[in-house]
Amino acid sequence: MTLTVSADVRETVAGLRRDVARLHGELTRYALVVWTAGNVSARVPGHDLMVIKPSGVSYDDLTPENMVVCDLHGRVVEGEHAPSSDTDAQAYVYREMPHVGGVVHTHSTYATAWASRGEPIPCVLTMMADEFGGAVPVGPFALIGDDSIGCGIVETLRESRSPAVLMRNHGVFTVGRDARAAVKAAVMCEDVARTVHIARQLGEPLAIGQSDVDSLFDRYQNVYGQR
Repeated sequence: MTLTVSADVRETVAGLRRDVARLHGELTRYALVVWTAGNVSARVPGHDLMVIKPSGVSYDDLTPENMVVCDLHGRVVEGEHAPSSDTDAQAYVYREMPHVGGVVHTHSTYATAWASRGEPIPCVLTMMADEFGGAVPVGPFALIGDDSIGCGIVETLRESRSPAVLMRNHGVFTVGRDARAAVKAAVMCEDVARTVHIARQLGEPLAIGQSDVDSLFDRYQNVYGQR
């Protein structure tokens, strides 16, 4: 199918195709996925469209050209491939959370181990307070194939400052202002999941007080880095 839009929108979509294809390389770089599992998507700003990975295509074979453009009900509007099986879920997130510009899904080992236990990752590291503003929450179990997972993501993250949710018995979904921010959250989620797991082998990790969590989160989100 061919997308019928203005030249400006076509240029934006072409840029997002390149970005989304490239960002899948970060998932393999940080060992967050295996085989063809996982995906990155991005909202097309100002339009009810998203760009997402094709279903079942090897990471080595991903190119800007084979990224799939869908509307926010999961229908393909441009592309030669079927989109990711998570398309309906991520389209629901974009519909219900207009501030979200990117969504990522992984089955990264340590974070998914927490998801398999249905247990939030407790906020026992300053890096967790910085990035997640508290514990990484757990969302409900849901089957793949429609927007049920998306409903669980939205239901959970609406009540949390975290950009990551552990969907029970499934894996990790992260959101961000753009696709790169969502990838960063996925990388950070796996890192803290591993560290807290190791800490538990040594004893009970020490919680950080809520006021300190709030202070750390505010500093990292509003002061840290280049402005």
